[in-house]
Amino acid sequence: MDIVCPYSWSEDPAPVDTENCDDCGLMQHRTRMIWGEGNPKASIMIILDNPGAREDREGSPYVCGTRQALQQAAYTVGFQEEDLYITYILKRRPIKAYDKLRTREICMKHLHQQIDTISPQLIFCLGNVAVSSYFGDADAEVKSLRQKWSSPRGIKTAVSYHPLAVRRRPNLMSYFVEDWTFLRTAYLNYAGK
Repeated sequence: MDIVCPYSWSEDPAPVDTENCDDCGLMQHRTRMIWGEGNPKASIMIILDNPGAREDREGSPYVCGTRQALQQAAYTVGFQEEDLYITYILKRRPIKAYDKLRTREICMKHLHQQIDTISPQLIFCLGNVAVSSYFGDADAEVKSLRQKWSSPRGIKTAVSYHPLAVRRRPNLMSYFVEDWTFLRTAYLNYAGK
């Protein structure tokens, strides 16, 4: 697989009424809100746990390793930026200690708002934190759910490893690409392509 030079996808700004939301307390971490990236009209919504470290320095929502692994797998199976919309459970990057469970429960309201607004046909959760939060089940994990379709919130959902885990453990890349292929097959069937 060729190395992909990651680049920033178009950022989807937060709705005006949510920009200064401090219900979960993450606004006190002084990181900006990242609502999403990619095409908000895409059929596929990808859910990650939270924005990465580069967002404060460069205005980019993902750390380089996350962006590179995600784009590499997506492009390998034939996706383009316009096919995908990427968002998070937490809309701000935590930089100090916080109540993880409580904060994720509070922040899920924003994700539900996005899902209601965008109405994706398929959801792809990446990483155990995103999976357990989105599924509403602390025991839900990638290893037992990958390569299967679930509908935890009424939308066809698949899961895979977090792109940064794939970067740190290259042996996961083949599984990661398998999961993207699984997603791509459903997308093509849905789109009638």
